[in-house]
Amino acid sequence: MKILKYLLFLILLIIIGSAIYFGTKDGDYAVSDSIVVAAPAEVVFDKVNDFKNWEGWMPFKQKDPSLTFKYAEKSSGEGASMSWEGKNSGSITTTKVIPYKEIQQDLTFKSAAGKRNAKMIWLFETIGDSTKVTWETNGKHTLMEKAYMSIKGSDFVSRIHTLNNLGLAAMASEVVTDMKKYNINVDGVTQYGGGYYMYTTSVAKKQEVLEKSAPMIELVKDFVSKNNLSSSGAPFILYNEADKMNNTVIFSTGIPISERVITPENSPVVCGFMEPVTALKITLKGNYENMPEALQKGMEDIRQNDLQVDPERKIFEIYSTDTSQEPNPAKWVSEIYIPIQPKEPPAGEVGL
Repeated sequence: MKILKYLLFLILLIIIGSAIYFGTKDGDYAVSDSIVVAAPAEVVFDKVNDFKNWEGWMPFKQKDPSLTFKYAEKSSGEGASMSWEGKNSGSITTTKVIPYKEIQQDLTFKSAAGKRNAKMIWLFETIGDSTKVTWETNGKHTLMEKAYMSIKGSDFVSRIHTLNNLGLAAMASEVVTDMKKYNINVDGVTQYGGGYYMYTTSVAKKQEVLEKSAPMIELVKDFVSKNNLSSSGAPFILYNEADKMNNTVIFSTGIPISERVITPENSPVVCGFMEPVTALKITLKGNYENMPEALQKGMEDIRQNDLQVDPERKIFEIYSTDTSQEPNPAKWVSEIYIPIQPKEPPAGEVGL
């Protein structure tokens, strides 16, 4: 009986000693990892801010593809939350958001080591055309966690670094891939109403038109604004004449207005008029660098449907999206209009 008492006393001493030993070990941890993403801060921020975007790059999901996710009614912004179940389970709630700058979140994670609570902070810093994203994880281990990790010989901080870097790399890749997505739709033959427009004209290599047109459009916008003119549509590029031998294009950038304007002599911006036109319309959703492919698809449609391009009219492109307000190229919308000749009615028939 005495032996049993001594044994129990010894076990109690071991438990107390272990508790004192593990209790004195530092349980605080702070892990920070960064990556530079070739994308605007707004685009990267939106990817992290909405939990429904996490499933493709979340490190826990990469380690355990069997994870299933549940989302609260609110999935982005302050108060948003999600949870997951699998080999391990957990939840994240967003507690603070500073648009395009910072996101703070509370993390709860359940594993063999027990339940763990941590704070996560996301920081977004613009560096030129790119964004530096920093993912911080801060917390304090419980006594049971410290004992478990000591017995298992687990390097917790190294493991979090690995997970964070895995998630950051996957997120960055997904952001860049998403920005390259585009869609081209040949809408068919339509009528464009035409009208007055303010414009300026220049010449450039074919592949340099978009780059050169940007400041020209700003020049016309500034002219319209300073002269209190009423804009009646989105900016456009009008292709006046192409020199195939030298690969150059004479083009105009314009903004539709509601009425005719007489400008002073030598004005860099003048007024023009476009007659109503029958044209094949092609819509591009995505980066403007895909314009040549959109134009090619339009030309293919013209050939397949036995249409005839009108040589007397000029191809033009309308840029519906204000890129200064929408940094994600995948969301840019533009339209191409290829003027065509109305089909002649078959012999013996009278057109209505």
